[in-house]
Amino acid sequence: MNVNDLAKLTTISPFELKDELIKIAHNSKNNTMLNAGRGNPNFLATIPRHGFFQLGQFALLEAERSFAYMPEGVGGFPLREGIEHRFETFCQNNKTVSGVDFMHGAVAYVRDQLGLSDGDFLYEMCEAILACNYPVPDRMLALSEKIVNQYIRQEMIDNNPQFKGDFDMYAVEGGTAAMTYLFNTLRENKLVSHGDSIAMGMPIFTPYMEIPDLDDYQLKKVYINADPKLDWQYSNEELDKLLDPAIKVFCLVNPSNPPSVKLCDANMKHLVEIIKQRPDLLIITDDVYATFADNYTSIFAYCPANTILVYSYSKYFGATGWRLGVIATHHSNVIDNVLLKSLSAANQSSLNQRYSSIMTNPQDLKFIDRLVADSRTVALNHTAGLSTPQQVQMVLFSLFSLMDQPEAYKNAMKRLIRSRRAALYRAMNVQPKTDENLVGYYELIDLDILGENECGTEFVEWMRKTMKPFEILFYLAEKSGVVLLPGKGFGAQHRSARVSLANLNEYAYVKIGKAIRELMDSYYEKFNALSK
Repeated sequence: MNVNDLAKLTTISPFELKDELIKIAHNSKNNTMLNAGRGNPNFLATIPRHGFFQLGQFALLEAERSFAYMPEGVGGFPLREGIEHRFETFCQNNKTVSGVDFMHGAVAYVRDQLGLSDGDFLYEMCEAILACNYPVPDRMLALSEKIVNQYIRQEMIDNNPQFKGDFDMYAVEGGTAAMTYLFNTLRENKLVSHGDSIAMGMPIFTPYMEIPDLDDYQLKKVYINADPKLDWQYSNEELDKLLDPAIKVFCLVNPSNPPSVKLCDANMKHLVEIIKQRPDLLIITDDVYATFADNYTSIFAYCPANTILVYSYSKYFGATGWRLGVIATHHSNVIDNVLLKSLSAANQSSLNQRYSSIMTNPQDLKFIDRLVADSRTVALNHTAGLSTPQQVQMVLFSLFSLMDQPEAYKNAMKRLIRSRRAALYRAMNVQPKTDENLVGYYELIDLDILGENECGTEFVEWMRKTMKPFEILFYLAEKSGVVLLPGKGFGAQHRSARVSLANLNEYAYVKIGKAIRELMDSYYEKFNALSK
């Protein structure tokens, strides 16, 4: 593609730009395309998947106990009575089959550590994996919610003393569905309206920037900019923008995408102080990368009444195709307790009418249950809910982590992505930064900082004037077959490229690092030639 045509692509989403880069990389003289653009991991958790398939085998045996006299392949619903004893026999008869030992341990953990009935759990799981009934309750299966609740507590709250009480959860089709449902229900419930202000913790996952611009919302965006000179943390001055009462919602991805750092303690404390002054402010925190961080605690643990937590299983468990996520709201939250009750009488009357088909006292319908209803346009609320086999896999992923007391899987995932990061920087011949808040799922290669550190300020100024938008990305795709995404597409303020450290093997990051090094060297040679 001609460099002069690149300006036409500066307005599209980085995920759409990726497709253009892939086309160029496929046609590259380099025979191997290295796509480090989209963050789909190339690793996945096998043990809970083995458990899923063995649970399915047991559930089928349970189903075939009914209608056994019919030769046409007809089964029935599992039977609750005696199911725990039949499962024990199944495990004894299949000891050496992968996944059976995990399921045997999972049932014991549910009974012995969580204090839940093993028979009730098995019955819920069997019926769910067979998908022979509607999701009931529609928000999330009863025992499934209790188990996932424990997982979210472990990973997001970590015994934080400031967190009191409990929270509700809604099982959804991944983090993207959570975003869709949240924005829609905030609008439907008059919590955001055309012209309202919404804050974005920048850089951020691109759709958070794009949704407010849609005709459905027409929201004003206020950017809260992380500072690369502060290791991608927020200054107090930036966070203080949230004191503006015109801002209704603050959207935050933590750890961030793409700088991939978690909020520091100072940022957390300052946000707590802001909430004390802005008790009406809503925070949506998207914590999909939390499980790759060290000593992580979510803002949901510090400000539970004001925070809506979004979590997806996609990255940590290598499950982007499963579409698994949850939305969590505290039992005592500012939306239910204050904001909905503060709406005008006309708006409250309108909302009561909207949800009147669900319950006789719709004014008491909790925000999280409004999310469920709105996801099915209210009228189809009776068929709402995440498919039950998806909920089973979510539960098994959660139990896998809860049972892994040494955190062997978590530590392995951290080693994997951090080793790739080290390889990338070695190949660039650059010393990587160290930071206790660094996560490393992505790496944001800031060309201004890299160029200044390696070649000086004058070179960076020349590069800014010379390089057209996204030129580096197309150069890498054409010359090296390397596909990266633009940092600008995520709201980064400098020219930069996002490298996903999750979706390629280590040798590929060596090639990517060398390609970036060669690119910078070629520009430096041009700069020197023109300077003579």
